[in-house]
Amino acid sequence: MTQEQPARARRFTWAKLDKFTLMLLGTLLLATILPARGGYVPVVDGLGRVLVVLLFFIHGARMPREAVTGALKQWKLQLLMLLSTFALFPLIGLALGPASGRAIDPALYTGLLFLCCLPSTVQSSIALTSIAKGNVPAAVCGAAASNLAGVLLTPLLTALLLASQSVMSFDAVWTIIGLILVPFALGQMLHGKLGGWLSRHKPLATFVDRGSILVVVYAAFGKAVVGGLWSTISAVDLAMLIFLCFTMLVLVILILRFVAKLAGLPLPDEAALVFCGSVKSLATGVPMASVLFPAALVGAIVLPLMIFHQVQLLACAFLARAYERRATKTESTGG
Repeated sequence: MTQEQPARARRFTWAKLDKFTLMLLGTLLLATILPARGGYVPVVDGLGRVLVVLLFFIHGARMPREAVTGALKQWKLQLLMLLSTFALFPLIGLALGPASGRAIDPALYTGLLFLCCLPSTVQSSIALTSIAKGNVPAAVCGAAASNLAGVLLTPLLTALLLASQSVMSFDAVWTIIGLILVPFALGQMLHGKLGGWLSRHKPLATFVDRGSILVVVYAAFGKAVVGGLWSTISAVDLAMLIFLCFTMLVLVILILRFVAKLAGLPLPDEAALVFCGSVKSLATGVPMASVLFPAALVGAIVLPLMIFHQVQLLACAFLARAYERRATKTESTGG
């Protein structure tokens, strides 16, 4: 990777994230003022389902098989990433259980638990690792492996952690398989024919990626607003939610940095572990939530994920700059 590529990744990532954040806020405002009602509800839901299927088909078609098989070459690092995503996060979520109903609304706590079960994000984790001068190939493999595992592990973990609350059933897991795993597998089968074409037409994949999230968010929040979402969630709840999201992120990062030093990982591998193991995927979480949870709960369920998404971007951007300075200093001293 040339020195120009991290700079391009930095500019590209921030430009897109800034625009998408504004689009998300606009979607929330639209859902609050003009939620879908009556006959428009099944139309919006149907459009969201079609976009979700298309989204994961494209993800499967774009993902090189080498990105998955390459993870086996650094099995220790990849294992640590997966354990952080699917073990450390859920344990922290469970530890926050006493706060439910006391410090935070139970529906928002359910959203936090769901957040803890999600895979790592792809674009952000790779871009942040690149900025930090980390092990980008390992980040690519880690993000790919996390998302592949998440197709099965996220619904299963969610069912396990939330079984006592009866918010979902295992039938929803099969729906996830039909909406996400099957399209993804079909896309992988056609990777040889479509992968190159999709790489040359990235705006199409971006449109489907962003469009599916926005449509599902609009549908979910519209139903929640009609059901009285903003009358049950107070400003204090939102402030506590932001605090808990920030606390979770900082705690995970500190643990991962300690584990990296304990395992004797070099600085580039530590950066890859931190940025792949501490972030969560909005693109995967929003569609899954719309399938796994009742319509009346989805708005509150995805709200923690949307807040964590912004918190992780801001905090990890500063952290990536710190890793970049450390790496530059190490290079200059020949360490």
